[in-house]
Amino acid sequence: MARTREFDTEAAVSRAMELFWTRGYEATTVRDLTQLLGIGQGSLYAAFGDKDGLYRAALEHYRSTLAAAALRSLEEGTDARSAIRMMLAQRVRIAAEHEGRGCLAVNAACERLPEDSATGRIVRDMQDAARDAIAEVLRVAAERGEIAARHDPHTLAAFLVTFLNGLLVSAKITPDARALESLVEVALATLD
Repeated sequence: MARTREFDTEAAVSRAMELFWTRGYEATTVRDLTQLLGIGQGSLYAAFGDKDGLYRAALEHYRSTLAAAALRSLEEGTDARSAIRMMLAQRVRIAAEHEGRGCLAVNAACERLPEDSATGRIVRDMQDAARDAIAEVLRVAAERGEIAARHDPHTLAAFLVTFLNGLLVSAKITPDARALESLVEVALATLD
């Protein structure tokens, strides 16, 4: 007879996400995870397959919570420039928190790719979603005359996502949100 799972997997994934985000994949051991989650190794393997499976679940949780919130903030902005400024600044503040832990997705790209193709797909999906959301905001803004129409919205969005990735890596090196936020204005000049 199979035993029923005796822990909340969603809460476990959320807690594991925080640990992976703070320490990184390589520095986080299965023992660290089982101690943090208060479960045995067998339970971790039964629920997630292995450490990689829990890591991917943590990335998916990150995507459905923080990354999704960033994309929603784009839709809530009053104009394109303000919406993009707010989204970029918010991501920088989150990345600079906790002595510069950065962005979990960018950290995953730096630490796990190209060895882990499943993680690569999750990270690429997040990047693509961000690029597509920004491109749509820019397309509408160009039609309204809010921004210059001299650039292709998709290309400009790809630039902004690339800029953001670099900014998020910089947040690990120099976790000073205020200093990094000033760079956002330089990137927004591309909308002129």
